[in-house]
Amino acid sequence: MKILKLLNKKNFSILIIYLLFSINLFAEDEPVDLWKLEKKETDISEENATSNQNQNINITNSIYEMQSNKKIDPIKLDQEVSSKKFKIVGLYDPAEYGLSIDMWSNSDGSKLKRLFQNIDKYSLSQDASEIMNISMLTNAYYPNLNITEQEFLKFKSEWLIKNSNLDLIEEYLLKNQTINSHSELTRYLVDTYLSNSNIKKSCEIFTKITQPIEDEYLSRFNLYCLINYGKNEEAQLILDLKKELGFKDDYYENKINYLFGYIDEVDNVISEKSILDFHLAHRINPEFFFEPNIDSPKFVWKYLSASNLLFNIKDIEISDIDKIATIEKAVHNKNYSEKDLFEFYKKFQFNISQFLNAKDVYKSLPSIEGRALLYQRTLLTVEPKLKLELIKILKDLFKKDEINDAFDQELKSFLDQIAQEDVPSNFTNFYNKYSISEQISEKKIKFNNKVLHQSKLVNYFNGDYAKSQIEQDLEKFLKKIKKDKKYFLSKKDIIFLEALKSDGIQVSKKFDNLYEVKESEMPEDIQSMIENDEIGAALLRIIEVIGPERIEDLDEDTIYFIINTLNQLNTDLIRNKLLLKVLPLKV
Repeated sequence: MKILKLLNKKNFSILIIYLLFSINLFAEDEPVDLWKLEKKETDISEENATSNQNQNINITNSIYEMQSNKKIDPIKLDQEVSSKKFKIVGLYDPAEYGLSIDMWSNSDGSKLKRLFQNIDKYSLSQDASEIMNISMLTNAYYPNLNITEQEFLKFKSEWLIKNSNLDLIEEYLLKNQTINSHSELTRYLVDTYLSNSNIKKSCEIFTKITQPIEDEYLSRFNLYCLINYGKNEEAQLILDLKKELGFKDDYYENKINYLFGYIDEVDNVISEKSILDFHLAHRINPEFFFEPNIDSPKFVWKYLSASNLLFNIKDIEISDIDKIATIEKAVHNKNYSEKDLFEFYKKFQFNISQFLNAKDVYKSLPSIEGRALLYQRTLLTVEPKLKLELIKILKDLFKKDEINDAFDQELKSFLDQIAQEDVPSNFTNFYNKYSISEQISEKKIKFNNKVLHQSKLVNYFNGDYAKSQIEQDLEKFLKKIKKDKKYFLSKKDIIFLEALKSDGIQVSKKFDNLYEVKESEMPEDIQSMIENDEIGAALLRIIEVIGPERIEDLDEDTIYFIINTLNQLNTDLIRNKLLLKVLPLKV
């Protein structure tokens, strides 16, 4: 039933007005897409516009005007929306972290772009990621020198996608209602939920959107969600309007018309163009079957795995090299069980001679069989040095075939079986890089009152000390140090004292000769950022310096200028968290 085709211009206009008002009321529960319909701006106050945003829609365009308007550049439209509504977008109050609403205002966009690009090269550590979240999600004005708002928003989107914290992304999008200016991020969110076979969670997003959706893909997704909610009439009206505006997608319409109940048969074509298309093919076919290959998109593997539609690796023959290679690639992409892959490796048969000479024999075998041999030989090995040699060779083989992450959790499991004191010096870096047993941050603090930075005075950074008390106890400790000719202040002691001074803790001048700070220890570019009040840029530089490393693993000179930077920026909450990781003794 094609409703719009039966209407004359007058009735059509009435219907559109009725539709828009009814859809807007429905938006409180399950908002539907208005498919880029324009709203006539009214001369009302900003306060009233906010409180009545779902009631003040005045449509004056005829269907012919709307058809003309569909040619408007959506990118330009996005920029207009962003410039009018979203000058400040974030989640955190600047004061919460000692930041400022102007933290980006003095920054040169060219410098920020370089920093963002450098940071993007890393898989950031937890320490760096936490600071990045704070930097990106604190409410602040956009930088406006040599960078556009859209460019800055894009960096935010790219970070959130890379960090892949779905709860954080959802909170950010919905709190700020930045669906249109962050359409790529919104699509990532709903697609990821759907890839995990969670259509309910995907559709819930659209029920919380309070503005018309401009992105075509999201609009199609929203329309499908309406059908899921049993809102067929609203969905049909929107689909008809979309078609009047030039929409045409035979694949999508075929599946949707079947769900509407307009056709009894539907083609069995399966599209991998998007996760929505792929899901629709599964939804309308009770006998759905699809065998992915090495070139299938990641979302296909995820969806099939989450829906229990992947083939069972136990049914594959060890001679089917292509299919095994496909599974290895899927494991690398975290779309298939690593445990199942290594269980499969056990199916390969080797003789005693091959086991004894595995370090040489694997070179003459096909790559998959060579990995299987080294894996089985590692399982049989107890001696730490040989085990590490085999593990490293195996890891290098995975890297060579660009499936490095297929040997991830199993690698950590092997290394966790080896005590750190049994690791030869030439394997220390390898062991530290991949081992999961060295979680220093989670160990308990053991106070050592013979060392300043390991003493109970560090509890100040937990908020457990009054200012007068810390000054009194610090005075006593420094007196002991001055009397002890054998005690020399370490770099961490100096870091501790400088942090206290930064907070206004008074240290008697009689202790000034205990240490001397060299100005050269602070990178010039960071100091320049601090002096120019480029707070956001300075935080990005710190993130760049930390990169993939844990703060505990950085050298003391690097830790010093990181803490010094945070001291000058007065970002005490960030600083204190780092100090409690690097100063105390932990066991």
